[in-house]
Amino acid sequence: LVRTKTLVKGAIILVDAHPFKSWYESHYGVKVGVKKGQTAAAEEDKKVSNHVERKLASRQKGRSLEEGIDHQMASGRLFAKVTSRPGQSGRCDGAILEGPELAFYLKQLKK
Repeated sequence: LVRTKTLVKGAIILVDAHPFKSWYESHYGVKVGVKKGQTAAAEEDKKVSNHVERKLASRQKGRSLEEGIDHQMASGRLFAKVTSRPGQSGRCDGAILEGPELAFYLKQLKK
C-alpha cells in the first residue's frame, strides 16, 4: 500500500541489486550492469583452474539476461514483488520482476 507504507502480499518494492549482481557475476563469470559508453574496468585476470573455466563455459550456453534487468542492475535497484504474507510469517519473500510484468509496472510508475 502506498499510503500506509506497509508490506503486504503482492506489493511492488525496490530492492538493492548488489547481492544479485555479485552472484550473477560470480556464477556466469561476466560483468553485468555496465552503462553504455563506459567500458568495464580492466580487472586483473584471476587465475582459475581448468575445471572452473569449463564450468563457466558450460553456463554461458544457456545464459541470457533481459535488457530491462540489465538496466536495473546498472542503476543499483531491482523491482520485486512480495509473494509471502510478511505480517503472518515475520519475513518477506518475493520474486524479481522480469518480462512483460516488469514492463507493465515500469509503465505504471511513469504515469
